[in-house]
Amino acid sequence: MIIIPVKEGENIDRALKRLKRKFEKTGVVKELRERQKFTKPSVKTREGIQKAIYIQQLQSISDNS
Repeated sequence: MIIIPVKEGENIDRALKRLKRKFEKTGVVKELRERQKFTKPSVKTREGIQKAIYIQQLQSISDNS
């Protein structure tokens, strides 16, 4: 559970902004989205390989330039 202490006289918008930032850093929202659907391990592996190929191509392009 994420706890955000609200300081005396602090604007509620500022406290909400801190809460959202903390959620973003912990990855709670990302994990919830991933858990909404099941992806097979083979699909995850394939996506990882495709991502690695893409990054490698980008790096080779930048090295050649």
